[in-house]
Amino acid sequence: MRTRSTDKEQLVKQKAVELLAKDGFEGFSMNKLARCCSISVATLYIYYKDKDDLIIKIAGEKAKDMTDAIFRDFNPEAPFGEGLRIQWKNRYRYMTQNPLLSLFFDQLRSSSYQHKLFKSFMDEFASRMGSFCRNAVQRGEIKEMPPAVFWSVAFAPLYTLIRFHNEGQTIGGKPFKATDTLLWQTFDLVIKALKI
Repeated sequence: MRTRSTDKEQLVKQKAVELLAKDGFEGFSMNKLARCCSISVATLYIYYKDKDDLIIKIAGEKAKDMTDAIFRDFNPEAPFGEGLRIQWKNRYRYMTQNPLLSLFFDQLRSSSYQHKLFKSFMDEFASRMGSFCRNAVQRGEIKEMPPAVFWSVAFAPLYTLIRFHNEGQTIGGKPFKATDTLLWQTFDLVIKALKI
């Protein structure tokens, strides 16, 4: 039986994310991944049962890493503005430092894998953010609203800035690079929209 190599396994994960982010699920295959890693296809099957197993395991690991990063120093009991600022800072840092993972998660969200993957970490995510929002409502900091409305107002502007930054341009094709000034100017507008 062939043994596992930690270095090879990390290379496989890195290349899988790169391929899936750039080529999507239609352009991804175990053969293509093996070629990119300069290993045999048989080596991939030491680590994963099949393509689905590979995608689900790598996505699960990366989703956990992202969740840990997003909730670093976050306290659901924090005042609304302070807690949301930490969320913005953590999300911005993670997504701009990991642009391929940002694309990878976009691919997952619009694939059949989303139900297999996102359920596992969405429960913890929804619990923490739900608690944060309920606390803010109880303290009279924001009005009660459906989660979809909150999400659209609280985070869509942030993710749009991140997308523009990672793509290097705005919708009109003008060059774009996010700055702290733009980030926090947008954040202030979001806070005004959400606060009572």
